[in-house]
Amino acid sequence: MVYVDSERIPYRGMKMSHMVADTLDELHAMATRLGLRESWFQTSRLGIPHYDVCDSYRRRALSMGATGIGRRGMIEFIQRFRAEHHFK
Repeated sequence: MVYVDSERIPYRGMKMSHMVADTLDELHAMATRLGLRESWFQTSRLGIPHYDVCDSYRRRALSMGATGIGRRGMIEFIQRFRAEHHFK
């Protein structure tokens, strides 16, 4: 499953959110469907693979089946992801 958070962090005149997924295949497949560049793929300092997406991409991802999550949902995702991938 693919998720986009509701953070909306200001960056260069845009509002950015994070797009994550249960698997890398799901994450990259959604990125491809959205037309995101491979170079936009990131791994956070916590080791969480993601794409930063502006509002328009966030809305498109949601319309294409991504699940919207809030801050608490993102924290739960990170905890689950780290446990499943054996991060400390």
